[in-house]
Amino acid sequence: MSPRTKKPRICTCPLRAEYEQVFKPAGTPLGQLEQVVLHNDELEALYLCDGERLQQEEAGMRMGVSRGTVQRLLASARAKVVQALVGNKALCIK
Repeated sequence: MSPRTKKPRICTCPLRAEYEQVFKPAGTPLGQLEQVVLHNDELEALYLCDGERLQQEEAGMRMGVSRGTVQRLLASARAKVVQALVGNKALCIK
């Protein structure tokens, strides 16, 4: 059975780029750090809900997805950001 196709998501966050961005602790070369990957749709959900202070339902309408999807993206994004900050890891936005 084929996996379900992923619904396209609207991402307009100012940090979103066509290339990879990396945020890392100062003074440590990137090659020595573990990397945590934050995807553009996770960043968008984080930006809309925490940056623009939108409700999850409003963020879902802006992204073209359900509120439940926004909730899952937020939970994943927040966990990854905390993991990178507390674990002294690089945060890569793809």
